[in-house]
Amino acid sequence: MIRLCRLAIPIILLAIATLPVPARAQNADFFAAVVHIEAEVLDSARTAGSLGTMRSGSGVVIDDDGLVLTIGYLILEADAVKITTDDRRVAATVVAYDDATGFGLVRAQAPLDIAPLELGSSASLERRDRVLVASYSGVRDAVRAIVVSRRPFAGSWEYLLERAIFTAPPHREYGGAALIGPDGKLLGIGSLMVGHALEDGPPMPGNMFVPIDLLKPVLADLIDDGRAAGPPTPWIGMFTNDQRGHVFVVQVADESPAAEAGIVAGDVVIGVDGRAVTTMRDMFRAIWALGPAGVEVPLAIVHDGEISEVTVHSADRYDYLRLGESY
Repeated sequence: MIRLCRLAIPIILLAIATLPVPARAQNADFFAAVVHIEAEVLDSARTAGSLGTMRSGSGVVIDDDGLVLTIGYLILEADAVKITTDDRRVAATVVAYDDATGFGLVRAQAPLDIAPLELGSSASLERRDRVLVASYSGVRDAVRAIVVSRRPFAGSWEYLLERAIFTAPPHREYGGAALIGPDGKLLGIGSLMVGHALEDGPPMPGNMFVPIDLLKPVLADLIDDGRAAGPPTPWIGMFTNDQRGHVFVVQVADESPAAEAGIVAGDVVIGVDGRAVTTMRDMFRAIWALGPAGVEVPLAIVHDGEISEVTVHSADRYDYLRLGESY
């Protein structure tokens, strides 16, 4: 069966390549709404080591006043941001970073004179639906793709999407790229290149997108306050990976709650507040169910072959990050 699946993958990708471009994509006008974003981050930023100090990707103009939606890691802790369109390069101000979804917002400081891309609805997007992936490189590098999976995605940095969008074939400029439906509306923002876009079966490279519907309930708050309303989720500062029913700690953020509690790389998390956990999804949900940021998080840890109970005093990730004054 696996051999058949592996043989089927090139056939699937060939079929995708021959799909007609979504109707509105034949008119390239909306490609102008996908712009280039460059961000400079100070060496002192918490994320400088992991994400770098010079970041580049795409963003999508979503209103008439130069508001651009992108993936948050591009502009997280940014000291300066530039937006490049087909004919100009302008400075931008960071408006917001949303920890829960991973979205980021910046606003151009000069008129862009670009028609915004209308927000669509990602709720009904399912497997086998045709989409277009577009980056700042424009129509020449746009990728005709299909949705190959809708499923939870857990990121090692304490991040969870319950119904992420996975597409294939992959776009090489995925960061902040626009996922566009046949009606020309925005359905998601590009986050990652993945090796297992399929939910089941052999490896298939693809991209993971954050669904646009996650933006709508928080957009007004992000514009007004730089973050979503409501109590923040508890953050402990562990980077983890799950394999074969175990959650491994692969890195601990400096000066984080986890570091202060004595957790180190190589530890294995087996329980949260008396509940066994075998995946990152289990662990995140169990931690977040305990209460808002600041709550005590009891963890069962395997350290050097011994099981121990560790209590971590959680924090608000926004307080840990060195964010700009604008948000």
